[in-house]
Amino acid sequence: MKMNTNTLKLIKYQLRDVMRSRWVLFYLAFFILITDALFRFGGSGDRVILSLMNVVLLVIPLVSIMLGTMYLYNSREYTELMLSQPVKRIQMFAALFSGLVLPLAATVSVGIALPFIWNGVLLSHIGALGYLLATAVALTIIFSALAFAIGLLTEDKIKGLGLAVVLWLFFAVIYDGLILLVIYMFSHYPLQQPVLIMSMLNPLDLARIALLIQFEASTLMGFTGAVFQRFFGSMSGQIAIVLVMVAWISIPLGWGARRFIRKDF
Repeated sequence: MKMNTNTLKLIKYQLRDVMRSRWVLFYLAFFILITDALFRFGGSGDRVILSLMNVVLLVIPLVSIMLGTMYLYNSREYTELMLSQPVKRIQMFAALFSGLVLPLAATVSVGIALPFIWNGVLLSHIGALGYLLATAVALTIIFSALAFAIGLLTEDKIKGLGLAVVLWLFFAVIYDGLILLVIYMFSHYPLQQPVLIMSMLNPLDLARIALLIQFEASTLMGFTGAVFQRFFGSMSGQIAIVLVMVAWISIPLGWGARRFIRKDF
C-alpha cells in the first residue's frame, strides 16, 4: 500500500508539472486545428479519419520521442533529489513515464475527438475513430518508451536528441526504403512472407497496415496488400498486431527500467 501511495503521489506531481508545459498546450491546439481544418476542407468524417492517419503516423512518433528525450534529461536534477528520499527507483521510473505518457495520450485523444463532437459525427464514426485513437495512444507509448531508453543510454543531451531524430527517421523513412530495396533486388523471388515479417519489425509500418485494413484501404499497399489483408484481417492477425505492439512497448520500457534501477545518479 505504501508503495502504491508513493507512486501515485509522484505520478500526480509529474502530471501537474507536464500539464503546465506549453508544449502540451501547443500539441493539443495542433490536433484541434488540424482536425477541424480537415472537416472544413475535406468534408466527411471518413475522409478526415483517413487524412488524420498520416498525421498520426508521422507527428505522434516524432513528438513523443523528442519530448520524451528532453523530458528525461530536464528531469535529471529532480530525479536525483527524489532518489535521495525514501523513494524506490522503480516508483520514480513509473512516475516519470506515466507523467509523460498520460498527458500526451490524453492530449492527442481530446484534440482529435473534440472536432468530431462539435461537427456532430462522433457517434456515426465511433468505431473507426476509436481504432485510430487506440493506434495513436499505442504509438505514443512505444516512442515514449524508446525516448526513455535513449535518455538512459547516454548522458549527453545533444547526442540523445540526435539519436532520437535518427531513430524516428529510420522508422518513418529509411526502413521503408530498405524494404523497397529488398523487393527490387529479390523481385524474382516470392517475397510476400518476408515483407510481412519485415513490416512487423517496424511499429509505424505495423500501425499503418492495421489502419489501412481497418479502413478497408489495403489496395493502397500495392502487390502485398492481399497478403496483408488475408493475414492481418483475420482474428489471428489482429492478435499478432496486439502482441507485437505490446512487445514494442515492453522491450524498451523493460530495458529502460532496468537501466534506471542500476544507473548511478
